[in-house]
Amino acid sequence: MTDLPVCLAVDVGGTKLAAGLVDAGGRVLDWDRVPTPAGGQDEVFSALTGLIDAVRQRAPGRVDRCGVGSGGPMTRGGETVSPINIPGWRDFPLRARLAEWTGLPVVVDNDAKALALAEGWQGAAAGETDFLAMVVSTGVGGGIVSEGRLIDGATGNAGHIGHLIVEPEGRSCGCGGRGCLEAEASGTAIAEVTGAAPAEAGPAVVERTGRLVGRAVASVANLLDLRLAVIGGSVALGFGAPFFTAAQAELDERARLDYSAGARVVPTGLGPTGGLIGAAALAFR
Repeated sequence: MTDLPVCLAVDVGGTKLAAGLVDAGGRVLDWDRVPTPAGGQDEVFSALTGLIDAVRQRAPGRVDRCGVGSGGPMTRGGETVSPINIPGWRDFPLRARLAEWTGLPVVVDNDAKALALAEGWQGAAAGETDFLAMVVSTGVGGGIVSEGRLIDGATGNAGHIGHLIVEPEGRSCGCGGRGCLEAEASGTAIAEVTGAAPAEAGPAVVERTGRLVGRAVASVANLLDLRLAVIGGSVALGFGAPFFTAAQAELDERARLDYSAGARVVPTGLGPTGGLIGAAALAFR
């Protein structure tokens, strides 16, 4: 049992769906995950609710709220979500459907913004007031904290670093643009270019991916006067030290202003449950 309020935390991604129980101290009490189905909206939602029900049955106390981090873009408050890497969900009413299913108040926001809250709460950015959090995985997402405040933007989609242009004449992106970071450095893009899973990528691919991520981070550092980027996701963490070395080298070359020189890229500090801690942070804040 826990004496603290318990949040049902949900993390919706293109590769996996995760759900867990997180208390107000940021402790993950229980969690599980399943692959994201490739089917239509009802198939994806059914997989999600099945996972949620199984986790919730094991709750050690009363669950009184639900926080959700989801791939975007989305309308403000996650009233509708259209994750680029979940084709079955276009303008899907995620918040309302989950509120009806769970009977709980539900807060929905971008998954990388949720991760930013988590990393600033108790991860690699703890104590920092200005930083970027990134996920380099199936897609590429980001969240920005400035002066201690998570930046939302006019529609709640601020921080979408995956759609910074890093190769002006580059590959077509699922967003409709060309040369976006997501189109060049995501797990999906790497698999399409190489014909193999990112885990099988050679040193040249790892270095190029890191360089492109560092290039995007430099643009954000120069624009927003910040000196730290914490990066997670299966691609970034799976590539490991060579990826981070390449990203740092590119950042050093391109962030040269007095206030951005010396900016750092580091791995996220919360491991595979960071997204769930972030989802809970959305609900508790």
